[in-house]
Amino acid sequence: MTKLTADEGMPGAKPGGAQAWARSTAVPPAPPRPSRLYRLIASVSRPIVQKVYRLRVRGLDNVPGQGGFVVAANHISNLDPWPLGIALWPRPLHFMVKHEAWWPPLKWLLAAVGTFPVRRGEGDAKAIRTAIGLCREGRVMAMFPEGTRRAKGLRKKHLPRPHSGAAWIALEAQVPLIPAAIDGMDRLSRLGPVRLLFGPGVPLEDLKQLDTRSAADEATRRLWAEIQRLEGELDADV
Repeated sequence: MTKLTADEGMPGAKPGGAQAWARSTAVPPAPPRPSRLYRLIASVSRPIVQKVYRLRVRGLDNVPGQGGFVVAANHISNLDPWPLGIALWPRPLHFMVKHEAWWPPLKWLLAAVGTFPVRRGEGDAKAIRTAIGLCREGRVMAMFPEGTRRAKGLRKKHLPRPHSGAAWIALEAQVPLIPAAIDGMDRLSRLGPVRLLFGPGVPLEDLKQLDTRSAADEATRRLWAEIQRLEGELDADV
């Protein structure tokens, strides 16, 4: 498998050779334990999310029970990581945080809960390599392909073009790519309900003969179509 270089890892990189995306037959590593701070935040916030905001989660049977994977969701609020983390507890999630927020003392808190900085819009190869390494260690990367939260009231036909970082990470790390849809995080003043729906893993095996760029683009197209389908399913259940 071609490895990422300093000039690869995000949209805009030059295509590589044929990639062997087939999954490893090795036994997945055991899920890592969350940090003490992560456990503390989870223990305090779980009752709030589940009882006050009435978190409703479906599709957990689509989420791998062990081994690393990438979960990618729509992005409607800065608090979107909250229901994802609660739903997948006790597995700790890792997130990329914009570099502008990475300053003391906030960066020490962010690092303690498993996040790391990314320079948005610059094809940050270091952040991508970090994410790939985490997935290979059996950890979970949570991504928002839209890159930034959706403007309130934005119509679906005007949604921004999704970025391919989530697909790129899953392909390079050879881990499942799990789509998800979140609803209600932009209406917390109404006290929920907050709803979260996980879909089946995006098919990646048939992309193994494509070059890096083409494989990531097609995987992203499939991922985004599935996220939109899941959003539609949530809308239909209102």
